[in-house]
Amino acid sequence: MKRGLLIVLSGPSGVGKGTVCAELRHKQSDLIYSVSATTRSPRQGETDGINYFFKTKEQFQEMIAKDALLEFAEYVGNYYGTPRDFVERTLASGKDIILEIEVQGALKVKEKFPQGVFIFLVPPSLDELKQRITGRGTENADIIDHRMNVAVEEMNLIHYYDYAVVNDQIDAACHRIHCIIEAEHCRKERFIEQLEEVKEASEKA
Repeated sequence: MKRGLLIVLSGPSGVGKGTVCAELRHKQSDLIYSVSATTRSPRQGETDGINYFFKTKEQFQEMIAKDALLEFAEYVGNYYGTPRDFVERTLASGKDIILEIEVQGALKVKEKFPQGVFIFLVPPSLDELKQRITGRGTENADIIDHRMNVAVEEMNLIHYYDYAVVNDQIDAACHRIHCIIEAEHCRKERFIEQLEEVKEASEKA
């Protein structure tokens, strides 16, 4: 059985990662969403193992100690992270899994899982990105300027990624990402790996 792909979708805040990821999953029903672990309490309607893997602080710290997370961060007093075991089991089953994550977290994942497919979602322009952030209507001018400065810094890290996709239109961006996934499945290196596994299995038989 062929192994699945870990697709890491990242990009600056406001670029539309969540919207594109949701549309991708709608269009590709066999694409598995990487469920994060967290120490925050479940909100109404959230289910363990579907929305998050809900952990106690002690359980989460044990996962950190055992290197059981591809990345983790602390935010507003709670931990969030990507469980390695869930990703590995999904890939071993032959299914593709997508991880939607901010830039710093994506770079941490790449350190531990360089064989993933890393896609950087790019805004059509910085002016368009600012309009999207401003359009939320939830932040003042100082915060917007800070977000824009961070976005520029994050976009300078694009060379760590395998692909860049412009999110000008959601359907078009999803189509490009789908093409990337299909092309990655056709890389000769993946067939060579499978061939080596078959050889090893036959030699042991």
